[in-house]
Amino acid sequence: MIMADDFIGEARRLGFDFYTGVPCSFLTPLINGVLSSPSLTYVGAASEGEAVAIASGAWLAGRRTVVMCQNSGLGNAVNPLTSLNHPFRIPTLFLTTWRGEPGIPDEPQHEVMGEITHDLIGLMRLEQAAFPAEAAALQPALSHAAERMEATGLPYAFVVRKGDVADTELDVAPRAVPGPGRRMDLADGGARPSRVAALERLLTIVPDEAAIIATTGKCGRELFTLADREQHLYQVGSMGAASGMGLGVALNVERPVVVLDGDGAALMKMGTFATIGAYAPRNLVHVVLDNGVHDSTGGQPTVSPSVDFAMVALACGYRLGVSCASLDGFEAALRESLGQGPALIHLRIAPGSIAKLGRPTVKPAEVARRFRAFLGVPVAAEPLPA
Repeated sequence: MIMADDFIGEARRLGFDFYTGVPCSFLTPLINGVLSSPSLTYVGAASEGEAVAIASGAWLAGRRTVVMCQNSGLGNAVNPLTSLNHPFRIPTLFLTTWRGEPGIPDEPQHEVMGEITHDLIGLMRLEQAAFPAEAAALQPALSHAAERMEATGLPYAFVVRKGDVADTELDVAPRAVPGPGRRMDLADGGARPSRVAALERLLTIVPDEAAIIATTGKCGRELFTLADREQHLYQVGSMGAASGMGLGVALNVERPVVVLDGDGAALMKMGTFATIGAYAPRNLVHVVLDNGVHDSTGGQPTVSPSVDFAMVALACGYRLGVSCASLDGFEAALRESLGQGPALIHLRIAPGSIAKLGRPTVKPAEVARRFRAFLGVPVAAEPLPA
């Protein structure tokens, strides 16, 4: 058994200073220790997959990150770990617990995951080790994990058992209730604009120093077709993770950060709205381009016609929520939102995309590293991890 400060101090020495995750009783001492350390950042996520996305954004902004969760949440984390961290080669130190460990009595819902935890981590092609529960083991174990993350560009997992870390008291004040945000309704009549027209208008408005993260599917593809720039990050998987990644970036830079989301993706990870509202980065503008369909998979309808994303955002703590349905309304919303965040712009658009729709020709790992360089993070000249 170790003390939480033993792990936190050694991890801090290696540069790990940004933590995010979802609690588990086995992790209580570590989370309490991190929350009680003024020099560390902890973002409490609504889901494990969201935590992985937040950590990915923080890594893009130059932080060394730790994701902590219960192994029952591994299922929620599989998608971003395999379709975000793997293709983009984004590392994080991943701490998951071992609830349902065979031979140790636990609740029935942990039985299956307890049996397959290590196999599941291995199936995701992640290296793993037992959590270093002795003080003498911390330095070599954490140094090895950091070296492997550097070499592979992938997360490295420690599996935490019950009692690995001694109890630690929590020393943190409750979160204050934010005041009400501001609503703007610019939903004038007329034909809805196309997504590409909205993207064209956005590129004429956002400042050159703004970082832009586009959700997976045709949104990123159209943005790439219009203009491929180092400040663009095109998510090619991990549907719903763009807003979490944007939050991770926005919390660690001063420049504007614009997230381009779709209605289907936003619905998939709507819990991230609450996390963004709670941590409230003023430099984050969250744009939901809502065409009411899953455009990349044949146009199947989503449930977004009954959803007022701007009101949802305000209910979650965003400072500004804007509804619009025209290019002029969208432009006014963007100009009003920059620097007034977190702001959400809900633009209802027409289904469909441009006829000659390209795909990003820059590999995801290269996109991540040039985006990182744009944010001012030194990027090694060595070849990318294989």
